[in-house]
Amino acid sequence: MAARLRMDVIEMSHRAKTAHLASSLSCIDILTVLYSSILKKINPKDSNYDERDRFILSKGHAATALYATLAFFDIIDRGELLGYGQRGSTLEEHPSPKLTGVEAATGSLGHGLPVGSGMALAAKISSKTYNVYVLMSDGECNEGSVWEAAMFASQHKLDNLIAIVDFNKWQATGRSRDILRIEPLVDKWESFGWDVLRVDGHSHQQLFEALNKNSVNQPRMIIADTIKGKGVSFMEDDNNWHYRSPDASEVSAAKEELGVL
Repeated sequence: MAARLRMDVIEMSHRAKTAHLASSLSCIDILTVLYSSILKKINPKDSNYDERDRFILSKGHAATALYATLAFFDIIDRGELLGYGQRGSTLEEHPSPKLTGVEAATGSLGHGLPVGSGMALAAKISSKTYNVYVLMSDGECNEGSVWEAAMFASQHKLDNLIAIVDFNKWQATGRSRDILRIEPLVDKWESFGWDVLRVDGHSHQQLFEALNKNSVNQPRMIIADTIKGKGVSFMEDDNNWHYRSPDASEVSAAKEELGVL
């Protein structure tokens, strides 16, 4: 599944000539585990079912990873992927709730966790059992709104809120540590009252175990160490692929490496 999703993302980037390919590739394994094994009561025929788990892609620039996943699970029609980034398509370069399966508009970084915190609190108030999952970028942790939400979620003991940082160590123009150092991330989130785990963000087993763990009276943060451009050797840890889109020969090379026909 992860290989298929990566290939869909690469083909979308090639067709639309859009950026953020490597950022999408780094979080594919996280989305694979979430949608295949974690998110409950996600119904393609009833996307607004009230008891469904909520997923927010706060790092909205990785929209193609979400679109490929929604198509894989028939939440959107696979044919819609062909229109990504085209005029009139609901598959925009950042997610919009106009598209089935998208819970919130994201793209302006730092908003997903505050929105997710509100959803989690709403569940508590209305005695609902759904969980809220928020996937963030490491560069997004530069935003003050993230830390306001971190305090809010801890204050309200939102143990139905699970956040994941796709920690690929890069931002748009350089290494995260060089732009604004955010480590030690584990210590920071723990000091804000969160239950924190750190895992290999490409290990499905580690992700599954961390996402399945129960936290009591604390929101949970999973720091997922990842590689930007994961899955294609000539894209891995190369920040040029933050803005580059692949040409036809690079698409063919990626397809061969991923083993996807």
